[in-house]
Amino acid sequence: MLRKAYIEITNVCNLRCAFCHGTARPPKFLSPADFRLFAEKIVPHTPYLYLHVLGEPLLHPELDAILSVCDDLGAFVTVVTNGTRIEKAADTLLSHPCLYKIAFSLHAFDPNFPDGDPKAYLDPILSFAKRAAPKTIVLYKFWNGGAEGKSDAVLRQMLREAYPLYEPTRGGFRLDENVFVDEADRFSWPDPEKNETPPRFCMALRDQIAVLSDGAVVPCCLDADGHIPLGNLYTDSVDEILSSERALSLIKGFSEGRPTEPLCRSCGFAAARFGSEVRDS
Repeated sequence: MLRKAYIEITNVCNLRCAFCHGTARPPKFLSPADFRLFAEKIVPHTPYLYLHVLGEPLLHPELDAILSVCDDLGAFVTVVTNGTRIEKAADTLLSHPCLYKIAFSLHAFDPNFPDGDPKAYLDPILSFAKRAAPKTIVLYKFWNGGAEGKSDAVLRQMLREAYPLYEPTRGGFRLDENVFVDEADRFSWPDPEKNETPPRFCMALRDQIAVLSDGAVVPCCLDADGHIPLGNLYTDSVDEILSSERALSLIKGFSEGRPTEPLCRSCGFAAARFGSEVRDS
């Protein structure tokens, strides 16, 4: 069993963040029918679906229909969002019992709105959190350690005022019932053209898979341009994909601390989170 699967319902975003890899793939919004096809194949392996690889999921014009599919399948949905459209999407999100967690990437504000009003940005997010938290996990993310902007201190102070328990620190921290903050250093996206980093372990294919908006299955959510296609959910089953020679080679390589793919050997996230750790298969 996988712990989670990422399904990219769109690769289109309304922001352009310096820390984000972006993609050269054509813009696409996954139809609810195609999403159902993918989700029906994935849910027997894990009911925990993240509606994100790249792109802003709250931009999807048929988000309500996609969440209805998740309701039908008994899935537990996590939405990762920059938060700029939360007022427009709030009622839709809260009307679906499948919404398990919503994560707000607060580090997206400063690089896109250097002269913007942090209060105008964060107040709607805090308002949504009050409505959602009794039943839904709310996570505030600051994944920009070492690259903070001038607005970040204001956003942190606003969180401290909203949640008196909050003290900025690296790692996860509980602010209130079902409300958490996660702070981490900025990481570098994997790039097959970069110099290799030291050997490392990774949870890809054990813990997760990711499905791009064209149906391609890749090892994790950081393969933003589909450098490691293991199959395609339009034509293949999850079992066929996970038992493919390339997938099994990747898993074995991670266990031995020797990733088999150039992309994985340049991954700053794995280097930051797992270091040179080696684990048994």
